[in-house]
Formats: sequence, structure tokens, C-alpha cells
Amino acid sequence: MPRSDRLLRLLQHLRTEPAPVTAARLAALSGVSERAIYRDIAALRAAGAIIDGQAGYGYTLTEDAALPPQMLSRLEIEAVILGLSSVRAEGDAELARAAADALAKITAALPEQARHHARHASLRAVRVDPKPKLSIDPGMVRAAMWDERALEIDYADADGRTSRRCIWPLSVVFYERALTVLAYCRLRHDFRAFRLDRIQRLSMTGESFRPRRAPLLRAYLERSPGAIR
Repeated sequence: MPRSDRLLRLLQHLRTEPAPVTAARLAALSGVSERAIYRDIAALRAAGAIIDGQAGYGYTLTEDAALPPQMLSRLEIEAVILGLSSVRAEGDAELARAAADALAKITAALPEQARHHARHASLRAVRVDPKPKLSIDPGMVRAAMWDERALEIDYADADGRTSRRCIWPLSVVFYERALTVLAYCRLRHDFRAFRLDRIQRLSMTGESFRPRRAPLLRAYLERSPGAIR
């Protein structure tokens, strides 16, 4: 791994791990020796990061030189934390980790007083009911949307009838009861919504629908404005 990438990952570990974090813990997370951690801490300090602590005690990232200060009001901070906690409660494991990493980066870039507000925010989102179990990887749906690639799916409707579809995925909507992908269905030649927990199998195809995702999604929402509410 290039050293620049390793330093960025080390910064992220300093943002996300409970402080102070020991060199041994950082070495285990980074897959390098403790001696390399000492050198990398020195390099980050030389680049402008303010890192308190020392070998044998642990390190605390006091000021993050990699991120510019963020000027957010207390209510804006609460809104960001509420939104990201919703993602952690509703999203799959990969998305939840991304939300946690994003929150750590945002918090690290706040001025000290705002950082204190973030650590003691009063709003949280919690899911009580268990999430529907998925048979497919939702990351593949996200990748297909980003790359504008068609997906082939085996789908079971509410009555248990299955069909094979080729769809152009446009957006994933986080409804209260289930994740739903809004798509253009090649079988029906029309817009359809598919619950992710009813997709039994999916695979990428070689078909691209670039650059049609954005205009198709606008057309879907104009026809069915309640699709996202």
C-alpha cells in the first residue's frame, strides 16, 4: 500500500477509535508494525495534524489538518447526526460503516465547541422492528445504479409468484418496512418498484443504460410523486 494511503487510513483510525488509541491498536488496524506507526504519527504531525499522546500511552487526534474546519450550527450538527444515525439503523453493514466513517470525518473537522456538541448530540434514530432479511448484496444494486448497468433479477411478488426480470435500477428508497429499488423494467417496458427482500437472485449484465438514469428517475417521480415520500 502506498504510504500516502496508509497515512490517510491512520488518520481515519485516529478519528474513529476511542481516544487515546494505542500504537499497538493502530498497528493491528493498519497491518503494520508499531515502529511504522511511530514513524507515521511523526509524519502526520509534520504535515500539521495535532496529535496528543506518546508511545506507551496512546494518541488522540486534537486537530485534523486533512480536513478544513466546518462551520455548522448546533441544529445543523444535530440534523447531520440524526441523518447518519438513520443510515446506520436502516442500511446494510457496508452502508452503516460508511455512515460511521463520514460522521467521524465531519466531527474531526469541527471547531472544538461544535465538536463537543457533536459528541453530546441529543437526537438519534433507532430501529425497533427487525430489518427484512436480504438474499442479495445491496452493494451490487448501488454499483449498478452508479455505473448505470442493467441487472437481471429473480423476483417474488407478494403472492410468492416468481419471475425473471431485466431492470435498469434508478434509485433505492428507504421505506419504513423495506428497501425498495425504483427501476425501469425491460419486461414490462415501464417503471416498477421492487422490494429488495423479495429479490431472490441478481446478477450484473453487460448492458449499459448510460446516460439515462437521471432523466428516467425524473420521469418516474413526475408520474408517481409518492414513490419517494
